[in-house]
Amino acid sequence: MTLLTQLRDIVGDAHVLTDADTAKYDHDWTGNYKATPIAVVRPASTDEVSAVVKACAASKTAIVPVSGNTSLAGGTYGKDAVMISMERMNDIREIRPDARIAIVGAGAVLSSIHEAADAHDLVFPLTFGAKGSAMIGGALSTNAGGSNVVRYGSTRGLCLGLEVVLPDGQIMNLMSELHKDNSGYDLKDLMIGAEGTLGLITSAVVKLFPKPRAYATAMVAVPSLPDALTLLNDLQAATGGLVEAFEYMDAVYIEDHLTMFPKARAPFEKRHDINIMVEVGATAPVLTDPLSDGTVPLVTLLENTLAEMMEDGRVVDAVVAQNDSQRREMWERREAAGEVMLIRQPMINNDICVPVDKVATFFELIDARLAKLDPKAIHTSVSHLGDGNIHFLLFPTKGDAAHIDILTEAVEDVVLSLGGSFSAEHGIGLTKKPSMARRKDKVALAVMRAVKAAIDPDNIMNPGKVLPQTN
Repeated sequence: MTLLTQLRDIVGDAHVLTDADTAKYDHDWTGNYKATPIAVVRPASTDEVSAVVKACAASKTAIVPVSGNTSLAGGTYGKDAVMISMERMNDIREIRPDARIAIVGAGAVLSSIHEAADAHDLVFPLTFGAKGSAMIGGALSTNAGGSNVVRYGSTRGLCLGLEVVLPDGQIMNLMSELHKDNSGYDLKDLMIGAEGTLGLITSAVVKLFPKPRAYATAMVAVPSLPDALTLLNDLQAATGGLVEAFEYMDAVYIEDHLTMFPKARAPFEKRHDINIMVEVGATAPVLTDPLSDGTVPLVTLLENTLAEMMEDGRVVDAVVAQNDSQRREMWERREAAGEVMLIRQPMINNDICVPVDKVATFFELIDARLAKLDPKAIHTSVSHLGDGNIHFLLFPTKGDAAHIDILTEAVEDVVLSLGGSFSAEHGIGLTKKPSMARRKDKVALAVMRAVKAAIDPDNIMNPGKVLPQTN
């Protein structure tokens, strides 16, 4: 019996796609990685995933998991592999309002989880531009961050439990609903961020939070990035730590956004170099219940705080959303980054993180390096400024591999000199393997390779991703 015959017996003919039928899956979102897989298999249950993995393991056939396929790092490149799509495992099994948890399948789309939580006046706070197609299994596999990390933490911090199919097909049940469990090694956290190289996440228990009864959202311009950090800290103090999002967009990004979306409005009447989208959310009635004049105390608090900062020069411009439409407009501007980033080529997509008080230093140092290496290069940045995660997009004047490597290493040099990381939330995939080889602690790499060899001795689970080859 051939492997394809076995797979069809497990999931049904309609859910084993080959040749031209795999076109939806054979490339990543950027289009930089394209390959026709052996097949795309779409199981509907954990038992089917287990059976598919066992069949592949018996023939030592590579397996590549795929969720919403919004990867920016080549993590779903599937040449000579069976791709296992989680799209049919999209059930939101249970919402437990009192425990504030949701139990979901790996194929559940983020926006679907948002809607299910919203029906119970709760939120699942993981959000980013691809929320309408990205699936929770992929977000867990890359430990995605998103725009609300400043208040709620990254995906790892939002997950209580997992179910994982291991490379030999065994099902590992880590579906804990506990906030404390000190019974041995934390295998859940090992699987989160492993990008499918150690096993396939099939289900998860995720945390929910009370839905804010009111939001206050604004676009704010400040004189400098250190002033932006002061703004964040002052807003946290003024609101009691209620800042949910604190997103930076530079002037080049704003201009590119207006070029790509000509019907969009500029955030301010004047051009500013440093544009911050800030959102504050509250549940307490004293901040959320409208007063007799119709004003919302939370919005007034943000307006008054920004007004005080404008008086002493810490803020140079501000626009506070007065309704849901204006709030959505602010979010749409930020969440269009994935599309706006493709406006120029060639492009180097740096997903980096530095300590929050060293963001300005990063830009100063990298500008000095670029002035010597490629003075006419253009760069633009959007950033989850509240946690130091910078999406630093560099558009060099030459697209040859050698030049791109030189510039990439320059960025790495600066980032590591500041105690930062060359990968913040997009994962390693294929794109950042050279960076792993150059920059990751050698002992840490050796431990990672030992873990991979122990769990996946035949190297069938998303092979060639994350870990660089040994010299």
